[in-house]
This record gives sequence, structure tokens and C-alpha cells, in this order.
Amino acid sequence: MTFATLGLIEPLLRALETLGYQTPTPVQAQAIPAVLAGRDLMAAAQTGTGKTAGFALPLLQLLTLEGPKVAANSARALILCPTRELAEQVHASVAEYAQHLPLTTYAVYGGVSINPQMMKLRKGVDILVATPGRLIDLFRQNALKLNQLQTLVLDEADRMLDLGFSEELANIYRMLPKKRQTLLFSATFSDDIRLLAGQMLNDPLSIEVSPRNVAAKTVKQWVVPVDKKRKPELFVHLMRKGRWKQVLVFAKTRNGVDALVDKLQGLGINADGIHGDKPQATRQRALDRFKASDVQILVATDVAARGLDIEDLPLVVNFDLPIVAEDYIHRIGRTGRAGNTGEAISLVCADEVNMLSAIEMLTRQTLTRKMEPDFEPEHRVPDTDASGQVVKKPKKPKKPKASGGGGKRNLGKWVDSGEVAPAEPSIKPVRKVPVFNTGPRKKK
Repeated sequence: MTFATLGLIEPLLRALETLGYQTPTPVQAQAIPAVLAGRDLMAAAQTGTGKTAGFALPLLQLLTLEGPKVAANSARALILCPTRELAEQVHASVAEYAQHLPLTTYAVYGGVSINPQMMKLRKGVDILVATPGRLIDLFRQNALKLNQLQTLVLDEADRMLDLGFSEELANIYRMLPKKRQTLLFSATFSDDIRLLAGQMLNDPLSIEVSPRNVAAKTVKQWVVPVDKKRKPELFVHLMRKGRWKQVLVFAKTRNGVDALVDKLQGLGINADGIHGDKPQATRQRALDRFKASDVQILVATDVAARGLDIEDLPLVVNFDLPIVAEDYIHRIGRTGRAGNTGEAISLVCADEVNMLSAIEMLTRQTLTRKMEPDFEPEHRVPDTDASGQVVKKPKKPKKPKASGGGGKRNLGKWVDSGEVAPAEPSIKPVRKVPVFNTGPRKKK
């Protein structure tokens, strides 16, 4: 199968040839004909399998062949993304696919001044890529009208719900024209997402090109148990031992990102970090330097789990496990992309055992554990498996205490509050004091 057999027009085929696209991926092969046919679509595929081209290519073709010219302060198609990084990445891909088409594209998101975005929208754009919050801001300031909208794309909708955008999505839903095509693309589908699809999509075609919530097979994954306080030391040890040249590291909190970056920089290691508190320009500069190999270690919160597209990234390290198990799939999906292989290492302490269990249950696999010599944890990480169970180590039976005299009075099941029952292996003393009613007596 080729892209030509999917019915794409010549300008798109020319752009794909320039980009080196030869054969459609499974999600592209199924999604492109459905979108061209005007169907609403609900598609699930592993991250890195070409979802963006799956909706962008047919969308560009429909806009080129159909509909009037875009009006001022309007958009003909809207692509919603959960983060600024993903919005930038999606817009860059759309612009590449549209290089030979007479269409305009633009991306809007928070963290930067809204005024240039309002100026850009005055002439209208054919395809607008946006984060939910900034889209609502533009709409409320009358800088954007949606009455001309033909197609809505929800990209990584599950992540939008994870980030607390459910109210924003409900507001956007009320802003949209009822007659439209809606496409929902995501790497994972939670029950909440299926409920959202039932509200926003009309008789959608469902596509799942891979088992639900399964991590990419191209990524080799394993766990290194370690005490929490020794994680930084272990990371530096593994980095030097493996001679890592380019590593994307995920930490749970913004403070955690800053602390690890400071430690690495203090050791003379070229590291940088990105998280939600940093200005967009600073985050983009760090990402560009990492892509150019000017930065060896990039530490990020889950704001970067989706939207980072780094060619041939060999390794992802989970310095902390994610609170939401689905984010693990997206984190490790930054490596092993487009058929390449990659590795994902998770440094896990005893406090994270429930998170580890949730990840293994979600991915339906028990992650291999590799103990690193001299870093064996004092606080053991309990065994887990893909069933979601935490296997507790059986307790050693207590040795019976030597029985003593001292005139202690055994009261059977009751023990006086000031005394202790005789130690017997088969009887566990119960410390109870009877409670008496001390309230006023009833008159006879």
C-alpha cells in the first residue's frame, strides 16, 4: 500500500516524498480513507505510530477541495492539544504537509503574550492548533469565531482530562457549531474518554491498531530498585557506567527537576530542565539544545511526556514513576519511535510500589528488575506483577517470650488495664478495659 492508493492529492504526495514518507502506518492506512469520507473517528494507536499524519493529511485535503475561503477572525479546522510542546509539534508537522497547498496554519497557547496571536487571527487561518485555555481566552475576547468551523480534532484527549481540562472541553463544546466532523486521536482510551467521545462524536468509526494501553514493543524496559535518597547517586553511577550520551529524564515535580539539574550541573554534567513554571521561550530553547545534542541530559516533568519528538532518542529514564499510570506509556514512547529501538529505565523506591503495580497492570507485563551492586535498597521494594497485586514478603514467626511469674493474674479474654497476660505462643494478649455507664441514674 502507498499513500497514492489512499486517494491523497498530488501536492500532499509531493510533500510526503520530500519528507521521506514511503508507506502508510497502520493507523494512517485506516484513518485517512475514513476522514476523507467525512466520518467522525475515534482512533487509538501507540505513540510514535504516525497519528498526526493520520488526521492532518486528509484534513488538509478536505480543506483544499471543499468550503469557502476563511473569514476574518475565523478558523475552518481546529486541532486541540493538551500542552504547548505538543501544539508546537503538531503545527510544525501540519505546516510541512501543507507546504504545497494554499492554506494557512497557526498555533496558539498560553505562557506567551496573547496580543500577537490576536493580530495573526485577524485575517483568519484555515487550520488552528490550540491549547484549550488559550482558545477560550481568544474566543471570549472576540478574537476568534468558530461559526465557520468544519472539523474538530482532539489530539491526546486523555491527557487533556488528566491535566484538568474537562471544564474547558465542555465550554468549547458549547462554542462549536453542531454540524461538524470530529476526530478523536489518542494513544490510550480511558472510560472517561469513551464517555467524552459519546458526547462529542456522531456515530464514530473506532480504530484500534494496537492492544489497548500497551507500551511499544520497540522499547526495552526494566526497573532498578533503590532507596529514595540514593536516586541521584544511582543515576550518576548508571550514566557513567553506560556512557550515556543523550538521555531524557522524567521527574515527578518541578522542584525535583530543578534539584536534579542543579546536582548534575554541579558535577560538571551538561544538563537542563523544562517544566510548567519556566517561560515558553526558555523551555523551547532547552528542547532545541537537547535536540542539537548541545545538552546531554534533559530533565522534565510530565508536561513533556507528550509533544517531544526527538529523532533516534536512545534512552528514557524515569527518575520518579508517574502518578498516572498512562503517563508511563507516553514517557517511554519518546524513544523507540518510527521503528527504532530504545530503552526505558525506571528507578523505583519502596514508596512507589503501588505506582509500579498500576503500570504493570496497565501494560499487562511484569517489568524485569535489575539490582545494581552497592545500591541494594535498605527499604525493600515489594514484588509486583501484571495482575496488579503487590506481593508482600511473608513475616517471620515471632519467637515466644519466656514465661515469667511475678504473680500476674490471667483473666482469660480480659486483662486488667494495669497488667499483662502471660506470654503464650498460641494466645495473643488483648488489652481491653470495660466501659461503664457513668451517666445519671434514672429515677425509679
